[in-house]
Amino acid sequence: MIRIGEPVKKNVKYYYRPGIYGIIKVNDNILLTEQNEKEIQLPGGGIDKGEHYITALVREVYEETGWKIQPINRLGFFHRFVYMPEYSKWAQKVCHIYLCKGLYNLTSPLEKGHKAILTKPRDAVLFLESPGDRIFVKNYFGLKS
Repeated sequence: MIRIGEPVKKNVKYYYRPGIYGIIKVNDNILLTEQNEKEIQLPGGGIDKGEHYITALVREVYEETGWKIQPINRLGFFHRFVYMPEYSKWAQKVCHIYLCKGLYNLTSPLEKGHKAILTKPRDAVLFLESPGDRIFVKNYFGLKS
């Protein structure tokens, strides 16, 4: 598994947090989520204990964007070691990335502080906070640096 981002800190205990995120195609755009007017990311999030990966992806995308999606196939995964301020803990995040089709928008985002964004893949690479998200978008769409 490839590690992306900061190196592991030897004196930190990391909480294992699997997550699933979507590169969600909507015509010529992709769907992103903006959190608290500062962080733009691929929609998705943590997989709850006992929850199926695809169920978690569909649920998280709906909560963060209000969109109904159709997962198509798994593109890969990476892990990163980060501080998660919303949980006040350090985490080893294992990030599974799926290609999805955006079917239709059902509602405004259900999660407080989230906003759905539709943008061109080339622009998404400039906005995405996670280096892993940027790598997967660039590779999938064949974008150069």
